[in-house]
Amino acid sequence: MSFLPRPAYLLSFAVSLAASVVFIAQAHAAPLTIGVTPGSLADSVEVAATEARKQGLDVKVVEFTDWTTPNVALASGDLDLNYFQHQAFLDNAIKERGYKFRSVALGVLPNIGLYSTRIKRFDELKEGARVGVANDPVNQGRGLLLLQKAGLIKLRDGVGARGSINDIAANPKKLRFVEVEGPQLVRALDDVDLAQGYPAHFVNAGKPQIAGSGLLYSGVDDEYFAIRFVTRENNASDPRVARFIRIYQESPAVRKQLATSFANNDKLYSLPWLNK
Repeated sequence: MSFLPRPAYLLSFAVSLAASVVFIAQAHAAPLTIGVTPGSLADSVEVAATEARKQGLDVKVVEFTDWTTPNVALASGDLDLNYFQHQAFLDNAIKERGYKFRSVALGVLPNIGLYSTRIKRFDELKEGARVGVANDPVNQGRGLLLLQKAGLIKLRDGVGARGSINDIAANPKKLRFVEVEGPQLVRALDDVDLAQGYPAHFVNAGKPQIAGSGLLYSGVDDEYFAIRFVTRENNASDPRVARFIRIYQESPAVRKQLATSFANNDKLYSLPWLNK
């Protein structure tokens, strides 16, 4: 067995140490990459990213136009976290795709509402009225819970947010339900007597006056549907993630942007992390 002379050994050790330091520095120099979807989420994250950069945390924001790719990109390691889905959506994605994901913090809670261009009060709904609800299992249950809160239907005990129109146990007005793709509920409002709606969609469609005219809204007690900051399980403790989330949740500029995105109407959204 041969040994390096002491000076050569020390040189080799120093080179190895220097390489390790460079590797660590490069790893930390890589920007924190977060995936978002357009609108209020992307806009508020961009504001937080700007503040983070001023504080020395480099952040790259990647915008996606669909609700599938942000999770695929997170799973592959192309993103460090994403911010576009509520817990119900996340639970369904994990069940269907086996993702090793973790929700690490609460974000904004976009409220939903019940809207109508034909009635001013729920007691004006006639027997057999047509009611538009989301056609996907993740969001339909949320709309039905709001209809139950309005006293129009009763769901089977225990179904909660996972309820569907097949779980309606009582429907005294014999309401007829029309299942519509979530983004199209804005347009469906003219064709039904009452519709589940997403205020942010009305705002994005240039109709903030309709967004604020709902007969009833969900609220902060609807936390299951707050947008989540989501990571992989293996990077959930990344200190950069915690730092960015802290900036997002504590920034006055972010709150101002969220207010702007929701037409400065606090009936349209909630900040559930403030209640923690």
